[in-house]
Amino acid sequence: MMAFVLIALIAGAASALMFASIISGALISLVLFYLASLPLMVASIGWGPLCASLGGIAAAIGLGALFGLPYCIAFAVTVALPAWWLGHLVLLGRQVGPLAPDATATAPSAEPVIEWYPVGRILLWIAGFAALTTIAALLTLGTDAETITGSLRRGLMRLLRATDPQTSSEAGRFVDVLVRIAPATATLIAMLTLTLNLWLSAKVTATSGRLRRPWPDIKSAELPPMTLVALCIALAFSFTSGLLAIAAQIAAAALMMGYAMTGFAVLHTLTLALKSRTFWLGSFYVVVVVFGWPLIAVVILGLADAVFGFRERFLRSRQPPPLPTP
Repeated sequence: MMAFVLIALIAGAASALMFASIISGALISLVLFYLASLPLMVASIGWGPLCASLGGIAAAIGLGALFGLPYCIAFAVTVALPAWWLGHLVLLGRQVGPLAPDATATAPSAEPVIEWYPVGRILLWIAGFAALTTIAALLTLGTDAETITGSLRRGLMRLLRATDPQTSSEAGRFVDVLVRIAPATATLIAMLTLTLNLWLSAKVTATSGRLRRPWPDIKSAELPPMTLVALCIALAFSFTSGLLAIAAQIAAAALMMGYAMTGFAVLHTLTLALKSRTFWLGSFYVVVVVFGWPLIAVVILGLADAVFGFRERFLRSRQPPPLPTP
């Protein structure tokens, strides 16, 4: 029991230090800040959600005592809560059938078949947490759309003037564009970092032998069917005005990023027959990272697979024909 509590406290302390490192202003602190949930996720997947909850509570209380209540709330919402819940979902499973007894009734029964929580639904929860943390961060700037956009604009203008005191009117128009895309961009970054942290924590626990579920087939990840309906609703509300439009744009960005990740899964499936598969996949990832705009094609591929089922058709075509019946 003491070892369990010690692991929880160590994980919480590591997450808190990484989260608070952003105060230093160093460039490396930005990387540590985005990886702050990693130690708690490792604790949650390797030692159970209770371990992550104990470490998260201790870390939030410590940050609140040192830096004030806003840091405590921010850490709890953006780091501790996602780490605890996503780790819980990774370990969530159910037995889908009874033990299969042997025909002789003397041999030991077979292993139970466990259905683990689907990767696609975990991805949907990640999108929800990314949208929640982005909306919570924007609400610290104001409670209405005008105040939020004004605060973002003033902050970006101060940043531009600090780098170039002779800021022109064209720079002001550029800032207006940045203000419009800032919520969606922050959502994409939050979702990418949460996904990366969960993948890294699962890899760490799998390497150490503490991962209690088999490694899932990432290529088969797909979002629930109703996600497409939710995306259409979010896109429709994005064309309204006020705080509702900002929240809808954030939700739409998170869901579209989810479809981008399933689009990559589709790409990995459709290239199974290529001889130089690693080269082509690596080249495409480099193009996406360098230019960015090819990500739109990946989103479209994920959406098309959700509608037309490209992966299912491709895998069905690769199956060997049935044996002839006598």
